[in-house]
Order: sequence, then C-alpha cells, then structure tokens
Amino acid sequence: MSINLNAALNINETAEVAKIAERMRELLRSHIHRRGFVVAISGGIDSAVCSALAVQAVGAERVFGLLLPERDSVSESTLRGRMMVKQLGIAYEEFNIAPVLDALGCYRWRDDAIRAVFPDYGAGWKNKIVISGGQTGHFNYFKLVVQSPNGEVFDQRLDSKNYLQIVAATNFKQRVRKTLEYFHADRLNYAVVGTPNRVEYDQGFFVKNGDGSADIKPIAHLYKTQVYALARYLKLPEDICNAQPTTDTYSMAQGQDEFYYALPYDKMDVALLAYNSGASTAALAEALGIGVDQAQFIYSDIEAKRKTTAMLHWPGIPIEPVIGPNNKPPILG
Repeated sequence: MSINLNAALNINETAEVAKIAERMRELLRSHIHRRGFVVAISGGIDSAVCSALAVQAVGAERVFGLLLPERDSVSESTLRGRMMVKQLGIAYEEFNIAPVLDALGCYRWRDDAIRAVFPDYGAGWKNKIVISGGQTGHFNYFKLVVQSPNGEVFDQRLDSKNYLQIVAATNFKQRVRKTLEYFHADRLNYAVVGTPNRVEYDQGFFVKNGDGSADIKPIAHLYKTQVYALARYLKLPEDICNAQPTTDTYSMAQGQDEFYYALPYDKMDVALLAYNSGASTAALAEALGIGVDQAQFIYSDIEAKRKTTAMLHWPGIPIEPVIGPNNKPPILG
C-alpha cells in the first residue's frame, strides 16, 4: 500500500467544519443538555481550533474561554491565548494556577524527585523529561534533562520511582485546570470541550481526570495535520497556525515528540494513518524514508502505547453491569 501524505491526510475543510459544528449542536441539545461550551485555551493549535469550532457551533455569546497559565508556562502561550479570545470575541477569564499548585505540593514533589537524581537542582534551574528507545526497537525509557542557571545542561536516565513522582506531580497541572473548567461549566450550565487530536486520543497522550476529561471532543477523529489545515481555513492568527506542538508543561522547552512520540507530528500522523489503514511496514518505510526495521519498531511502539494507556479511556468500572434507565448497560470508553 502506497501512502501519499498530502492525499491521505487531505480533508474538505468546509465540509468538515460544517459537520463538526452540526454534531456539536446536536450533542449539546440531545445528549448533554447544556447551553454552551467552556474551552481552556492554551495558546496551542488544538485548543484554538476547538474554541473556533465551538463558536461556529453555537455563537461567540455561548462560548467561555479560560487561560490558565502557571509557573512553567511560556509567556508566548498566554499571549496567543489572549489573541485567540480577542479574535473570537468570546468572554473569558485568565487565572494563574501557580499558587494552587504550590499549595498542593506540585512543585515540591516534583523538585524532590529531581534532586534525588541531580542533588544540586534548585532555584533558577529548569527541567524536562525526554523519551528514548521505542522507535529503535528497545523498550521505552525516560531521561531527566536539567539546565543550571548558567546554561549547563545535564541528562540522566530516570529510575521508575522518580519518573512516576515527577509525572504524578506534573499531572496536578492538568487536573487543576480541569477542575476550573468544570466549575465554570457548572455555573454557566455549559459543557466542557476536550481538545485532544486523533494521535493524542489514540496513543493516550493525556492525563486521566485532567485534560482527558470532557463532555465532548470535537477533533479526536482528526490527525494533527488536519487540525492545522482547519486552523488555516478558519483564519486563526498566524502565530497560532505556525506554532510547533509543545507540552508547555516543563520549564525547559519541550516538543511533544521529545516527551512522548519520538516522531515529529507530521510523521506521527503518517505512521498512525498507515497503521490504522493496514499498510505494510514497507509502505510506511517508503512514506517516511526510513528502513523497514525502523517502521516495524514504530508499529510496535504504537501498539505498546495503546496497550499501556488503554485504562486512561475507561470510566470507573462497577463490579457488575449496572442497568441504566433505558434498560441497557452504559457505554464504556
């Protein structure tokens, strides 16, 4: 099977926007029973497109935006978020969640784990986690990278205990943001919009009960390349359309490919599309300009991430099926 990136990922933007907007209106009316939408706008492409789609669906007067920076957020993200709400003409609130995170121990728990690896880590230092292994046929493992105040960079492979503590502490950020989203959704009788694209949704790149929680996920069926195409079609600000995907979670600059996928988003789109289409490893290798062995490693990594993150999609599981008001078990997933 031959994969052509431009052809395979090309969409009819006009039809796609109309379809998503209509489905959002329908779900709001017939399933969710709320008046409008709340969207947390990070300054990235996914949340920008989701907020624009919400406006397409119900109008600017029924969309509420949230800008929720914290200590490690880059200023450009907040500036792009402000640019977005201004262009859309929606009501919004900007709230710095750093004091809440500090009170919960987010930064303390994280820094304690970092100091277990780099004892000199302290004020003025920066950090990030990077992934290695999976795309070269080895088990995935994580490295901690730190930067001293004078610019020196150090890295070391992370043991499981400290990796889990850093990630658990960092996950406070997404969960606190989601708490605020649902507060505003409750007070306005609105629904919360989730912003994962297809690769994030498929590969479990989200926090359970954090950015993974939502009432509706408008772009979970769209590859990142397609999300960028919708952004340009919707005439979103150029700064947003040209922004490269980042986690905006760690204090050092960190691409999503560094932290999770180990492939740039456009290549990850092709890899997942090829996998979902049943394309051979030879076809993927040709499309990406890599060896067949590496293509097989990429397929194996996709499968491994699906398996290890499957539980992130699950709701709380009752011991026995609980029949609902329609005399059918609730839908899981």
